[in-house]
Amino acid sequence: MAKPNYAFEKRQKEIAKKKKKEEKRLQKAGVDDSEPQDVQPISGNDDKAATTGDT
Repeated sequence: MAKPNYAFEKRQKEIAKKKKKEEKRLQKAGVDDSEPQDVQPISGNDDKAATTGDT
């Protein structure tokens, strides 16, 4: 049985936390919803790179 990868889980939590904080900041600033979509693919690429490297 494989051992759990705690570093990966921690990184995913940090990414989610950062994303949520950024969305909240943009919402407070009154920015349109179209702009956060430009920011999301960057973090999405990080997630994909992390998952492909993990398999």
